[in-house]
Amino acid sequence: MKQPTGAAITSLPSSPTDERRSRMIRYSVAMGVRLVCIGACFVAPGWWLLIPALGAVILPYFAVVVANQVAPNDGRAVERPGQLLPYTPPGPAA
Repeated sequence: MKQPTGAAITSLPSSPTDERRSRMIRYSVAMGVRLVCIGACFVAPGWWLLIPALGAVILPYFAVVVANQVAPNDGRAVERPGQLLPYTPPGPAA
């Protein structure tokens, strides 16, 4: 019988390679936004210059913090045959 889509026998976390790749993508996107902020510093007039300048200065810290977060485990435990208990039917009703 075929398993339904999305159902798994175990709940193994994503591989280290996949997790590293997703963290690198998040970091790269944040650094791309930083580049846009730096570019906006050259065209922003007056006090408006402060907004992209703060973004260019503060964004690297948040990018590193977000990129270093490990994906949370979804809480499902891997079922092992040694942990399964035999089924005992309920006793007769009194």
